[in-house]
Amino acid sequence: MKISEYNIKNNRNYNKWHNFLEEQNISIFSKQEISSINRTFVWFDENQKIIATGSIAKNILKYIAIEPSYRNNGSLFNQVISYLINQAALLGEFHLFVFTKPIYIKSFKSVGFNLLAKIDEGALLETGLPDITDYIRKIPKIKNQNKKQIAAIVVNANPFTLGHKYLIKKASIINDLVYVFVVSQNVSLFSFKERFNLVKKGINDLKNVIVVPSEEYMVSYATYPVYFLKSDQDVGKYQAKLDATLFKNNIVTPLNIKKRYLGSEPYSKTTDIYNEELLEILSPKVKVEIIPRLKNKENKIITATSVREAIKNNNLETIKSLVPITTFDYIKNNWTTLRNRIIERM
Repeated sequence: MKISEYNIKNNRNYNKWHNFLEEQNISIFSKQEISSINRTFVWFDENQKIIATGSIAKNILKYIAIEPSYRNNGSLFNQVISYLINQAALLGEFHLFVFTKPIYIKSFKSVGFNLLAKIDEGALLETGLPDITDYIRKIPKIKNQNKKQIAAIVVNANPFTLGHKYLIKKASIINDLVYVFVVSQNVSLFSFKERFNLVKKGINDLKNVIVVPSEEYMVSYATYPVYFLKSDQDVGKYQAKLDATLFKNNIVTPLNIKKRYLGSEPYSKTTDIYNEELLEILSPKVKVEIIPRLKNKENKIITATSVREAIKNNNLETIKSLVPITTFDYIKNNWTTLRNRIIERM
């Protein structure tokens, strides 16, 4: 048996790898899925036939597959996962995640992974440190939190708007404590650090609000791998269900969260599906309240999309009616940088 790092940017290699995975019923090879891969490894038998493969995409193991005749005793699976974990460590990744089919949960548990969330379509597991327990431990708490009314809001805040502030303020009025989790993934126009700081500055007057990074545990549903799903499955629904289940299973109880606030979503079908899944999965354990979006003087809903459009269109004046002064000052002072980012994405 031979192990080789495989350059899937080479067309010939990619086709062989792609064909092997399709034979193992893996059929989704979107640009987003493939472009995230840092390294791919392939196991060959004595006839140079592929019998296993696995890839590393930052801190996610993906495209893991074993030829059926080598699955019986699990030894090759154990070897593949152990090898990938060691290779990830060489890349500086010591806390790893895997998204897989539910039938493989037991196999991943046997090599040290812990289950975070499971739905009919898939499961999310993690291994290494710091883990979910460490994440919960470092979130600030208040005295007698288990007896208080605690609420949660998850925002991307790309950037933080008056709409976000309106939603958070409404929650802060009727709850003892509100956690605002800011999505940590850097896939937005504004970096995580920028978004996090803008949220903190924007709610500085609300003393019962704590701003927390989501880290990997409230991932933007658009970033969940879906390569192992069937091509006809509803990807958005799967991602929303998995995200909501992770929140319910791991975040709600230790923080005593009783309410989750959402903004209504009249424009985005994807976000609307996400809200529907949160309602279904969190209730009745957590009461989900959907608040109508704040409108500006022109009776238009205030959205972060509108702010980004105004930056794109070189319209600083419009932004004044959409964001708090803290966000406006930041945008004004970093106008050229933000405009250049938008141009680069076009």
